[in-house]
Amino acid sequence: MARITNGLATSHVPAIGVAMDLGKTDEPYWQPVFAGYDWTRQWLAQTKPDVIILVYNDHASAFDMKIIPTFAIGCGERFKPADEGWGPRPVPDVIGHPELAWHIAQSLILDEFDMTIINEMDVDHGLTVPLSACFGALPEWPAKVIPLAVNVVTYPPPSGNRCWALGEAIARAVASFPEDLNVQVWGTGGMSHQIQGPRAGLINREWDNRFLDGMVGDSDHLRRIPHIEYLRETGSEGIEMVMWLIMRGALGRATRALHRHYHVPASNTAVGHIVLEPVT
Repeated sequence: MARITNGLATSHVPAIGVAMDLGKTDEPYWQPVFAGYDWTRQWLAQTKPDVIILVYNDHASAFDMKIIPTFAIGCGERFKPADEGWGPRPVPDVIGHPELAWHIAQSLILDEFDMTIINEMDVDHGLTVPLSACFGALPEWPAKVIPLAVNVVTYPPPSGNRCWALGEAIARAVASFPEDLNVQVWGTGGMSHQIQGPRAGLINREWDNRFLDGMVGDSDHLRRIPHIEYLRETGSEGIEMVMWLIMRGALGRATRALHRHYHVPASNTAVGHIVLEPVT
């Protein structure tokens, strides 16, 4: 049967993608950011996931105010990089896994999660930047990807508890898929940042690192952080971290950390990255 072997979380700062696309990764400003992904690239080359369930948020590329799904799963065969106003990123198309995606969609809906099923959409930096940061610049992505989009842009976003529970339901769905697959779940977004208003540029190192601490071990206290705490402590865009909780919920009762990276700033954002494995 399919199995979730690991979880990974990372910021999806758009400037990271720009730095890679323009060949700036060795510049003094960017080198410390990308150094934190060296370990991960080597580890992924060894672990070779077959499928990545990649949790991200769309930034008005596939969705806008006309339609705002809370949770949407991409069940198509191929997803092209989105044009976010300056042309699509020069990265490979994302190749999906429709059979597993449809199985997960069915399982989640029967498990009482109201998923929006998407067969055609372009994917923006929220999804392509994590792939670039963790795999590097490649002619094709070495794993198939199931996009799972979460609304954390327009109020109301889902609660951390609901996201954690969705991760648990995804784990049940994957475990019931009969094909032998090495599946990873990636949670993306964050960490603390605010890109507008009087608090633009806010970064909260202490809170971010407590959140990273909470991803490890057997405590589920992170699922109970209220929306207002994310807003107060991590800025208006810090709510993206609830997407990490989908990944954490999918890993089960307890985890151990294999790798951890934190750096500020990248653009005006704190970069956080962690690789986890479930403890059975």
